[in-house]
Amino acid sequence: MGRNVVVIGGGAAGMMAAVQAAWTGAAVVLYEKNDRVGKKILSTGNGRCNFSNEIMGAQFYHGSGIVLLEAVLAEFGVEQSRAFFESLGMRVRSREGYLYPASDQASTVLDLLRYEMRRKNIAVHTGKNVQNLAYKEGKFVVNSEEKYYDAAILCCGGCAAPHTGSDGSGFGLAKRLGHHIVPTVPALTALRCKEKFYKQVAGVRCDARLTLKVDGNTICRERGELQLTDYGLSGIPAFQMSRHVSYALKKKRKVTVTVSFLPDFDEAVCEAFFRARMKDHGDDEMDVFLTGIVNKKISQLLCRLAGIRETERANEISAPAFERLLRLFCEMETVVIGTNGFDKAQVSAGGIDCNEVTKRLMSKKCPGLYFAGEILDIDGLCGGYNLQWAWSSGAAAGRAAALENEETV
Repeated sequence: MGRNVVVIGGGAAGMMAAVQAAWTGAAVVLYEKNDRVGKKILSTGNGRCNFSNEIMGAQFYHGSGIVLLEAVLAEFGVEQSRAFFESLGMRVRSREGYLYPASDQASTVLDLLRYEMRRKNIAVHTGKNVQNLAYKEGKFVVNSEEKYYDAAILCCGGCAAPHTGSDGSGFGLAKRLGHHIVPTVPALTALRCKEKFYKQVAGVRCDARLTLKVDGNTICRERGELQLTDYGLSGIPAFQMSRHVSYALKKKRKVTVTVSFLPDFDEAVCEAFFRARMKDHGDDEMDVFLTGIVNKKISQLLCRLAGIRETERANEISAPAFERLLRLFCEMETVVIGTNGFDKAQVSAGGIDCNEVTKRLMSKKCPGLYFAGEILDIDGLCGGYNLQWAWSSGAAAGRAAALENEETV
């Protein structure tokens, strides 16, 4: 007779946990507060669902659970995730290591998980908000119902995108069962900046290198397609550093980002480039002189910030103004005053302290309680890493929860 397992949360991690527990022989019940499961999956990868990445490792993650993460990925990593979805019928396409369903539809991933839950007779209760999870004499009870479960898996997500159901409510359930929560902040979201000039370049995309500094100390550098918005910086390089920004601002630290619009140039190469250009095009007015280097709106903005009129001839501008312009191309500094918050964040950093969790994702505080996904203090970079953590942790927790011999967990 298999164990009775309850899964709380019907997102990516919850559905994987439910399927793996059922495959391992458990009778599974899943509770989801939304009217349907997998709502957040549909928005991933701009609706195409970048579900994993062939380049994988702990270096793509943050949080208190890196050692735990490595153990879980070793058991169920990229190849196992790919094989799992292919076994359900999905063709997989790789784009420079980024894995997508060949259909380019996130709904494919969700549908296949739903169909497998149905095949395995997993009882899915949507529109059911779990407000209480009690632990009594080695069994779990949901919302004071009469049914008892041998194991419970919390997969309620973090605080990002609360409109999809990830509103932090799972942390309350974990706290009442003895766990501590690492403070949560928005991650993988845009940066809001102090300066008012961004409206002049809103909508522009460009290759750029960003350097994040907190109280003047360099924290990280990111390069990629920067998206300039009317309030600041967006795009993958800004997203990658947003968790660091969020934690620094939470501590009232000064946060700045230096933007290089010529990311292939260091300062010396940048100066040599402009000196050579001056020899060939020094008689041109500045709007002509700067054409073709970067997006025209960026050139116009940097000219204004350097105090240079576009109608001035390049070889007539003052040396200090020319130096200011070079510096702006190579390292335009902007003051970051916030992020776009949980509402628009792809994930949240923080969560259940992983020092209180075994490598099989079972609670050290409450035997038989497991965790998977974003509820744990592990968050990844853009590129399929957070969904891979959902699949890996869901599989680990689901399998372990279904096993009767606790020595295996």
